[in-house]
Amino acid sequence: MRRGTIGKLSGGVSRTGLRLFRDGEQGMTLIETLVALGIIAAVAVVFLIGMTTSSKAVMVSQERVAVDSLAKSQMESIKSQDYINRDEYDPNDPTKRYELMPISSDLVAQGYAISNIDTPEYVPGTDDDENIQIVTVNVTRGGETAFTLVGYKVNR
Repeated sequence: MRRGTIGKLSGGVSRTGLRLFRDGEQGMTLIETLVALGIIAAVAVVFLIGMTTSSKAVMVSQERVAVDSLAKSQMESIKSQDYINRDEYDPNDPTKRYELMPISSDLVAQGYAISNIDTPEYVPGTDDDENIQIVTVNVTRGGETAFTLVGYKVNR
């Protein structure tokens, strides 16, 4: 072996660890290339499926946060309003119902709305209002109920 050259070891491997061409071999075969492309394609498909699933989960999470926030904000607004006895409550008369809070224009553009506040109910086990009532707030998106929040309103 001459100095400065890389000698061949047995099995066609050089000292650097790279495979040397055997007699008549000129590169990768078609089957090797197709297997490599198949592996790359499989990895790409798995990656894209993961990205799609992730983006759907983010959208669902954003909707849940939006409807939850709207319902809780409306319930807090009701708690700050004057108490209206159940027997006097009239959803068609603005002076005898709990007011709906305004919703930001970007949420309205996305189809969110506080559809209604159900007529307050008596707390089970009481014969009359007794200064506490159950209030139900419904939030919709695209005309379908997306979230319902039930809370208590106390006359203080």
